[in-house]
Amino acid sequence: MRNWRTGLTLTALLVAAGVARGQAPAPHQVKSFHITILSTMLADRGVGEWGFAALVEADGRRLLFDAGYRPETVLQNARELGIDLSTVTDVVLSHHHGDHTGGLATLRRELAKKNPAALSRIHVAPGIFLSRRCPAALAGPASGSCGMMGGEAGGDEEANPTIAVRKELEALGATFIEHPSAAELLPGVWVTGPVRRRYPERNWNPAIQIVTPGGLVPDSVPEDMSLVIRTDKGLVVVTGCGHAGVVNTTEYAREIAGPGPVYAVIGGLHLFAAKDETVAWTAEKLHAAGLVDLLGAHCTGIETVFRIRQLAGLTRKTAVVGAVGASFDSDRGIDPLALAQ
Repeated sequence: MRNWRTGLTLTALLVAAGVARGQAPAPHQVKSFHITILSTMLADRGVGEWGFAALVEADGRRLLFDAGYRPETVLQNARELGIDLSTVTDVVLSHHHGDHTGGLATLRRELAKKNPAALSRIHVAPGIFLSRRCPAALAGPASGSCGMMGGEAGGDEEANPTIAVRKELEALGATFIEHPSAAELLPGVWVTGPVRRRYPERNWNPAIQIVTPGGLVPDSVPEDMSLVIRTDKGLVVVTGCGHAGVVNTTEYAREIAGPGPVYAVIGGLHLFAAKDETVAWTAEKLHAAGLVDLLGAHCTGIETVFRIRQLAGLTRKTAVVGAVGASFDSDRGIDPLALAQ
C-alpha cells in the first residue's frame, strides 16, 4: 500500500510539473474496447427495426449509446445476445428522434428491478427537449421525429417524442446530464456535445421545425452528438444518425480527443437518400481522415456503405453493413456475424 501511495504522489508531482512548464498531460488512450450493435434494421440475431443502439465497453467500463425505437427491441436483443445491461448506469442519447430514445423507459423500468442504478444517468446535449412541429403529410420513421409519434404529428401537435420520454424517465428516478460542450465521460471516451458544423452537410429534414420565441425555424437537430474513443490506432467515432454530418463530426472529434487518424466509424451516417456526389465527397473526406473500418448501420444506407467502401479503398472485411449482434473490437476489428459476410 505504501508503494502505491508513493507512486501516486510521484505521478501527481510529475504531472503538476509538466503543467507548470506549459506541457499538458497526454490524453488517455483506451487499451481495449468492444462495441456491439443492439438496434438497427438488419438482424443477424434478434429483431431488426428502424432505430439504433449500441453497447460500448472501454477498458472494462460500459455505456449504452442510444436505445432503439420500439419499447422492447433493445431489451429483447440484449437478452438474446447474452448481454446483461443491468450493470450499465450511463446512457448517451445522440438526439431527440424516437428511433434513438423509444426503448429507454422500458429498459430503465425493467433493469432497475435488478439494479436500481441501471441506466439512471442520461447524457444529452442542449436542444434535445426543444418543441418541434412538422407537416401532417410527413410520415414514416425516415422522416425523423414526425414518424416517431405513433401516428402523424402535424399542425399544433408536439413532434418531439423525447419530451414525454423525459417525464417518464424522471418519474422512474433517472436524471439527465446536459453537455453544452465536449466532456470525457470515461478515461479516453468523450461525448462531443453539439458538433461544430464547418461543412454544409444537411443530413436533416428542413420541413420539420423548432418552436422558438421568434417563430418556427428549420430543425437542424442542433443537439446531435456522438461518442469518441481515443486508442493507440487513432480515434473511433460512434454516431447515432450523424445529423451534424459525419465529416463535421469526425473533424470535430480530432479537436476534442487530439490529433490522429479517425480510423473507425460505427453507426448511422444518414446518407441513405444522399446524392452520388454527396456520397463521393463524404468518402473522400473520410479516406483523408484515415478511415480503415466502417460499420455503417441504421440510416447510413446499404448502397451507401458499398459506395464508400469502393471510393475510400476499403474491403468487404473493413466496410460492412451493420446488423444486430455485429460488433467492432480493438483486437479483432469488425465481426459482422453471418449476414454481412
